[in-house]
Amino acid sequence: MTSTVHRTCPLCEAVCGLTLTLDAGGHVTSVRGDKDDPFSKGFICPKGASLGRLDEDPDRLRKPLIREGELWREVGWEEAFEAVRAGLERVSDRRSVAVYLGNPSAHTMAGALYGAPLIKALGTRNVFSASTADQMPKHVACGLMFGHPMAIPVPDLDRTDYLLMLGANPLESNGSLCTAPDFPGRLKALRGRGGRLVVVDPRRTRTAALADEHLFIRPGTDAYLLFGIVHTLFAEDLARPLAEVNGLAEVREAAKHFPPESVARRTGVPAEVVVRLARELAAARTAAVYARIGTCTTEFGTLAQWLVDVVNVLTGNLDRPGGSMFPKSATETRGRRRPYTVGRWSSRVRGLPEANGELPVATLADEIETPGDGQVKVLFTVAGNPVLSAPNGDRLDAAFGRLDFMVSVDPYLNETTKHAHVILPPPRVLQSGHFDFALLGFAVRNYARYSPPLLPLDERPSEAQILARLAMIASGLEGDLDAFVIDDTLRKATQTPGSGIEGRDVAELRELLDGESGGERRLDLMLRLGPYGEWAGKGDLSLRKLLDNPHGLDLGALEPRLGEVLRTASGLIELAPPQLIEDVERLRGKLEEEPPEMVLIGRRHLRSNNSWMHNVGPLVGGSNTCTLQINPADARRLGLAGQAVVRSAKGQVTVPVEPTNSIMPGVVSLPHGWGHAGSTQSVAAGHAGVSANTLTDETAVDVPSGNAVFNGVPVTISPTGVITAQ
Repeated sequence: MTSTVHRTCPLCEAVCGLTLTLDAGGHVTSVRGDKDDPFSKGFICPKGASLGRLDEDPDRLRKPLIREGELWREVGWEEAFEAVRAGLERVSDRRSVAVYLGNPSAHTMAGALYGAPLIKALGTRNVFSASTADQMPKHVACGLMFGHPMAIPVPDLDRTDYLLMLGANPLESNGSLCTAPDFPGRLKALRGRGGRLVVVDPRRTRTAALADEHLFIRPGTDAYLLFGIVHTLFAEDLARPLAEVNGLAEVREAAKHFPPESVARRTGVPAEVVVRLARELAAARTAAVYARIGTCTTEFGTLAQWLVDVVNVLTGNLDRPGGSMFPKSATETRGRRRPYTVGRWSSRVRGLPEANGELPVATLADEIETPGDGQVKVLFTVAGNPVLSAPNGDRLDAAFGRLDFMVSVDPYLNETTKHAHVILPPPRVLQSGHFDFALLGFAVRNYARYSPPLLPLDERPSEAQILARLAMIASGLEGDLDAFVIDDTLRKATQTPGSGIEGRDVAELRELLDGESGGERRLDLMLRLGPYGEWAGKGDLSLRKLLDNPHGLDLGALEPRLGEVLRTASGLIELAPPQLIEDVERLRGKLEEEPPEMVLIGRRHLRSNNSWMHNVGPLVGGSNTCTLQINPADARRLGLAGQAVVRSAKGQVTVPVEPTNSIMPGVVSLPHGWGHAGSTQSVAAGHAGVSANTLTDETAVDVPSGNAVFNGVPVTISPTGVITAQ
């Protein structure tokens, strides 16, 4: 006896629809793409196809663990929560508490709905997440330009005629801050309709191989290339900016210092190519510039993200079909208009700025190691493995060992959670409901889909219940967290003109909400109050409608909506935020700098997503291996064969060498998230690899956002057994 069920894949940003076959025992026997999903239309990647194996991984924790010395003891849930309560009761100063939210928490309803209440209940400003190891420059740039850090335009892939892509490899990542199932098919369709795809990357990735043109660029120099394009747009009178702009003169003045000839020397992209790119973008009927993690995780990440949208504005392609547009998610709320800012507070030790309520993960070890008022002694982690994902992971590993108390909400005993005193494992993927609150705000077509739990919970609580219980323990309060949030939201909405429910009775509205859990009722509330919701008066969207449409709902193509999105004090696009114009001087100061002989960059794998998929047999091996990619000319010059020792200012690793012409000379590449030697995860331990973040430098950050620098790390490389001076 089998059953066929449908759900959204929660393993990356593509939000593909899946069709699963379950046997009578609830085991997944097959996974296919959902051909009836209006967004993904049957597309599936190897990660999604392995969902069943990941869901039933025998190394996943089933019960809470309490560490006693070097030993672990399985306990019941009440004993585990009491251990957390006792640990927090010993904390006299909440400034000594920190929270780390990992990448997978962005792919769960629980992370989206209960992360903020947990942080508020803990009463700390020491908040860290994977965002400052990935995407914070984009949030800061868009916040300063458009007034809200989540107002991130995405390329209108299905209608554009010209796409310039920098530091992105969606054929293997499936997209990032650009939710687009079947990204490969969409790029092929772009070319099929006569459009042009240009990829700029230090590696000839699978995406670059698909493009009409691939341009090698020195790692970390994307801001120079983009400024060269801006310079040309002004110099040749090609700029056609929108009317809703402040700061045009300041950008023109800043761009004067970056003529194509100068940026060519810094980037390795010929001056005539820089000029041609500017002309092609200006001449295209529609065009979009898109850049991702390869450009974010650099010394000038925020300037690069800012300049992406400066080019989109100057070519007249922001907020127009075929250009770069703002999605409208079904649960979108942006609040009242107030100026966006960063640096409302700073980290205790290094004085790094807050951004979006977070401090840079690059300074977490400082906060744990440095004595004084506010020294971090207690840490909560949710679904993250910063020992492998944060810069100088070896130092962070040692720092975690010094904590007085640590709690991890995680399905695995891994390189980070081994330091916890209490581990609380969430249930299986198929036991959890799923709605992509964050990712649908970056979708290239407006869309919504909800996947209810496919299997009943066993004796353990849901992830939402785990996080809610932690929040209540931390706050010292009793009661129903979801009920409080729902009533508070309804109270505010009934007092807000234009909400669609102003003046109505809160209790009456509460009774109208659908859902089997508090999380589902909160989702229903957000849908009803959202831009397509029945209470907002602009549609009939609700949880019930999504449940009645299990394949998802197409909410239409992206539409111009700049006026709705802008939250700047002026009501205009701030093209020249003072913080970024100030940082241009730092960029200008390094224009003539000679590049290091060899630098390190990261690498994406199609069958991997950071560190948490390396324990699934079908997703390791083959091309998904931890090797050092190096240009053959560099390998011959350095006498490399078999393995090499890679050294940086922070550490060294020994790794197999993979000579390939797909990487430019002077650059080497290691994939992200490996380093599982000694792991309790059996498959991962057998494919351990090395952690690239043994080499990265936690003192190197992008100044405006505090984002860690992972690309362009200076390294030396030698054959094994050869000692070199550092």
